[in-house]
Amino acid sequence: MLTVDYELLDLRPGMSVLDLGCGEGRHAFEAYRRGAHVVAVDWGVTEVETTKRWLAAIAEAGEAPEGARFEVVRGDLLHLPFPDASVDRVMASEVLEHIPDDVTAMAEIFRVLKPGGRMVMTVPRYGPERICWALSDEYHANEGGHIRIYTQPVVRTRLASVGLVPGASHYAHALHAPFWWLKCAVGVNRESALVRAYHRLLVWDLTTRPWLTRTAERLLDPLFGKSLAVYADKPADKPADKPADKPADEPGTAGAGGTPSEWERTAAAR
Repeated sequence: MLTVDYELLDLRPGMSVLDLGCGEGRHAFEAYRRGAHVVAVDWGVTEVETTKRWLAAIAEAGEAPEGARFEVVRGDLLHLPFPDASVDRVMASEVLEHIPDDVTAMAEIFRVLKPGGRMVMTVPRYGPERICWALSDEYHANEGGHIRIYTQPVVRTRLASVGLVPGASHYAHALHAPFWWLKCAVGVNRESALVRAYHRLLVWDLTTRPWLTRTAERLLDPLFGKSLAVYADKPADKPADKPADKPADEPGTAGAGGTPSEWERTAAAR
């Protein structure tokens, strides 16, 4: 299940891409299959090992093109272990809602992106997420849980505050919103026949991708897609302005401001 649109991210073979808060690697897998140089990052030891194992399996199965590379590292999003201006693309999917100091994490993304690079941030959408919070404290009030609900204007403002330029956006996973509403209503950790039935529907949709559910989700995403994705660019370096040509100093005249002319300095050195 992918939240990121790789066409909007403009990820091309050979580009370097960070998958921050990679979890079990779903976005890293797709980037690797597209020929990118992928570095997946997560703080969880289990997540790092799982992602590493699955990426190795993709490589062994020959699913990634020649030239694609991967690395999986344990890292802190507030102190990314990468040099300034070193990567082409950054993905931060469903992670920033867990981080108290989200603006510092965004500033780190800005720092490691190359000028002209692009990032995508995906978070739970305000409306569907607000319903989950209203139905269940257990859904979010736990260690490592969601600590805020974003609106799109807040996402854009915070990205812009660190120097990024927000651009395209979209919503995703409308069919998943009712599933989480059901889980929150009956108890996040409680099994029920209705929740199990809906889960089977989602698994069927993910594995078979039938026209009916794909069309339904595309139509419903703008209304209550569970996730919001916002893309943003790091401005490209501006070329330094070329100084205007100055008229050559004539022999025997002083330069502007009473300083010696180039001719006088050359003559004095002879």
